[in-house]
Amino acid sequence: MNIGKKFANFTGVLVIYIVTILFVVPQAFAAGDAKKPESQDWEFQGVFGKFDKPSIKRGLQVYIEVCSSCHSLDQVAYRNLLDIGLTDDEAKAVAEEFEVTDGPDGEGEMFERPARLSDKFVAPFSNENAARAANNGAYPPDLSLIAKAHPGGVDYVYSLLTGFKDEAPEGVELGEDMSYNPYFPGKQISMAQPLYDDSVEYPDGTPATVAQMSWDMANFLHWTAEPEMEQRKSMGWKVVLFLLVLTALLYAVKRQTWAKLH
Repeated sequence: MNIGKKFANFTGVLVIYIVTILFVVPQAFAAGDAKKPESQDWEFQGVFGKFDKPSIKRGLQVYIEVCSSCHSLDQVAYRNLLDIGLTDDEAKAVAEEFEVTDGPDGEGEMFERPARLSDKFVAPFSNENAARAANNGAYPPDLSLIAKAHPGGVDYVYSLLTGFKDEAPEGVELGEDMSYNPYFPGKQISMAQPLYDDSVEYPDGTPATVAQMSWDMANFLHWTAEPEMEQRKSMGWKVVLFLLVLTALLYAVKRQTWAKLH
């Protein structure tokens, strides 16, 4: 291929790239022009960050009483609740609120029984079709990993839950059965506002404002997405300490070895 043809091909590719950047990409972003989630100051952030277990427990309550009617937690088992400070009896009580299909029994029949600690959180629907039929065609996502799967992380969860508006701004036309939320792509979402003040009653007396429940739910979903965080950070510090000690020992051996040679 001569230089002229190479230059022509390069020019064609460059033109396509420029057109894509100037026209296609902006339009794609405009279609889902969601507001950037507001950054929050979370207790788990940083190398010394830890789980806010009281908040996680409250978030569990919000999930069970409000969110579990539509959203599943397929990756979380009831026994995992022991890790956030629930006693064995408390975790069993949570599990026994739900029923699972088990079997077959001695007669070859399937049967219903209360969930056990070894069971995963029971999904609200038996399959995707049932979920869509109950939600006007929308499919409520599993929340187990949402805090890690979404680029906005827990900031997105908190902003989305607190971002519902009673009315859309002037000039914005909502689709049928849609709610306005600037943090969702397209700024409208098929989920109705799930949280209102006093939607739950916290046993510890914490005021159940929308902001507080959203904060607790975000903490809970961060834990479900990254339950090993504290162990990982602890192991990281142990590795750093080991490397520091090893470096000091190697340096001491080096000095002693070279001292003998000289």
